[in-house]
Formats: sequence, structure tokens, C-alpha cells
Amino acid sequence: MLTENYGLADLATIAGYRARGGYSAAVKALRSMTPAEVLDEVKKSGLRGRGGAGFPAGMKWGFVPQKTDQPKYLCVNADEGEPGTFKDRFIISHDPHSVIEGALLASYACDIHAAFVYIRGEYEAEARRLEEAVREARSQGFLGSRILGTEFSLDMAVYRGAGSYICGEETALLESLEGKRGQPRLKPPFPATVGLFGCPTVINNVETLANVPAIVLNGGEWFRRLGTDRDPGTRLFGVSGQVLKPGIYELPLGTSLRELIFKHAGGMKEGRTLKAVIPGGLSAPILRPDEIELSLDSESLAAAGSMLGSAAVMVLDDRTSMVGVLKVVTGFYAHESCGQCTPCRVGTGWMDKLASRLAGGRGRRRDLDVLERVAGGIVGRTLCPMGDAAACPVLAILKKFRSELEEACEE
Repeated sequence: MLTENYGLADLATIAGYRARGGYSAAVKALRSMTPAEVLDEVKKSGLRGRGGAGFPAGMKWGFVPQKTDQPKYLCVNADEGEPGTFKDRFIISHDPHSVIEGALLASYACDIHAAFVYIRGEYEAEARRLEEAVREARSQGFLGSRILGTEFSLDMAVYRGAGSYICGEETALLESLEGKRGQPRLKPPFPATVGLFGCPTVINNVETLANVPAIVLNGGEWFRRLGTDRDPGTRLFGVSGQVLKPGIYELPLGTSLRELIFKHAGGMKEGRTLKAVIPGGLSAPILRPDEIELSLDSESLAAAGSMLGSAAVMVLDDRTSMVGVLKVVTGFYAHESCGQCTPCRVGTGWMDKLASRLAGGRGRRRDLDVLERVAGGIVGRTLCPMGDAAACPVLAILKKFRSELEEACEE
């Protein structure tokens, strides 16, 4: 769906994208569909957000007030700061116009006339490519005033972040886009009604919007033929770690985790065995080898005590130290906490000190009990999901690999 054209044309340019049917959905929507009909097709498709939260895109668009004196905005979340995640980077590098066309369709459906792409600060080359794609789209009449000769207008700007993980959270993204310190807002109110500059705002992930042109072109029911009833369509799974063929794999939701690792990604490297899998970016609780028969969809992973998240699958082999993994997790979140909420500001630093002591060979078994209490005290007690993102992986490692952690303790 998203990847079927890759390698067949230079989709990074508008000429290559249009040669493969690009912007046909925009032509169809603006010339023969009402905004309500576009919204209805996206709702029918059951498309869920591909950024991690998995909220239905059509429902999110529907929350935006139709009649208002305020301007409305679209924000494309291209921050992609979740460790292990690189699928949005791939889309922007290889197929930026699918994101622009998806943003155009979302804006048309919601009567939005200004769109911003908030891109991760480290994505320098990708930002330049996206900026060039915006210029190309504007030069050929797909952005700007009276698009395709209709009454609809939309302009788009690319805004570069400063490399903060927390700005991937939608309200922190809005704060940063407004020129403020990137910290999450208290909700409600939600961005759909009080978002960018206090106005109604739609915020969608890159991959979410890249799916929209195919849905509009082929219909929502077509999209539902793949995936599961509650999680339709395909996902881009970014597989990394100790497999023979790491990379991006577009597969129907509901594909088994075992199939992804041992069929599509080629299985483990020679002489190595599977020790654990992190199925949805670093914030997703870890899974043991006996848990990989499950289906890769939001509900199945939640039932298994983990989450699909950004669909970044990190495969760990038998040589991987769980003490080392624990230290990576705690170090990252201690560094990235915005400091607004006390449980996260204090708790992440405390967890990292305990993990550092363990990694340095000075850990004590009672430290593991303290670590468990600290992590448990963070869960559900912060404004944004980062508190849970920091604590839940720690709790999962403690639960599933405690004996290995105990062996690393001094006493």
C-alpha cells in the first residue's frame, strides 16, 4: 500500500510521485467529493493513528468544530523521537508527497487552510527534502490559493524542532511550535477545540496521513480488507537488532510477531538465539521468546501487557545484557524528562541512579525492590504519557528478567 511503489520510481520528486498516480486522490476529492464525504471515507476505513496512541483518525477529525470564527490548523507530527523508530523517516525520505497529499485531504475534510510539519531536529536531510517537496507541490498547484481551480486554499510550512523527545507528545509539540518551552499541556481542553494558538487543531502522524490518499482513492471499505476488525490496514514495522534482514516491512495488522521476525526479517543471526523483543519502540514493555506467537495489533499487544506503539520492533539475542538494556531505558528517560511533573522529574533520575549502580557492579538486591516502587509510583501520575513510557519498560524488565538482574548484584 505505502511501499508497493518504492523502487519503481523516484517518489521523492513530484514527477516520480505523479507518474505513479500521486495526487489523484486530491483531484478526486477536490473536484468530485464534499469535505463530509472525505471525512466519511476515512471514518469507514477505521484508520488509527500510526504515531503510538492509535486513536481513530476520522474520529479525531470529526471533533474539530465545523462552524467557528477562529482559524483551524493541521499539525503533522514528524518528530519521531521514540528510540528504535525510523518508519516516518523512511516515508519522508522516499515518499514525501504522500504526506503532503494526505495533509491536503485532511485539511480539505476539516476546512483547514494552514498546515505545519513539525519535524525532528536531527532529521536535517529529511527536513530539506520535505521543504523541497512543499515547494514542488506549491509550484504545481497542489498547495497555495485556489488549489486545482477550486475555492479551497492551503499553505504548508516545515518547522524544525530542537531534538526533544517530549515534543513528540502532541500538546508539547504545540507549545514548541508556538515558540514556548516544549512541555505538555493539561487536558482537557483537547487540541481539536483548543490547539495551536488557542484554535481548533488536528494533529496527525506522518504515516497516518500517508495512508489517506489511498483510502480516498479506493474507499474506506477497501482499506478494511486488510488488518483486523478493530485495527484495519497495514503498518510499517521497523525491525532492528540481531536479525538477518533489519529494515522496514509493510504488513497487515494482525500478522504474528513470530512471522515478522523469523520469516520477513530472516530470523536470528547465525549462532544466536532470541532472548527478548521490544515490540513498539523503547517505551513498549519487553516480551520473552515464549510470548511472540501473538498478533501484531493494538488489542493483542495490550492484552499481552505491552503495546504496538510506533511499531518499532527491536530484537535482542542471547548475548544481550538485561542490565545494559535497563540502563539504556532509564538513562534515556532521565535525560528526556521535561521536568514539569514531579513523579517523572524525580522518579526518572532516581531510577537511572539505581540502574547505573547496578550496571557498575555495585547494585544490591534491595535496590531492585526500590526500583520497582519508584517505577510504580510514576505510572498514571503525570500529565503526559512519558511517565508511563519511562516506568512500564522498567517494571517489565524487573518482572521478566529479575533473576538476571539479581545475579548482577553485589549482595
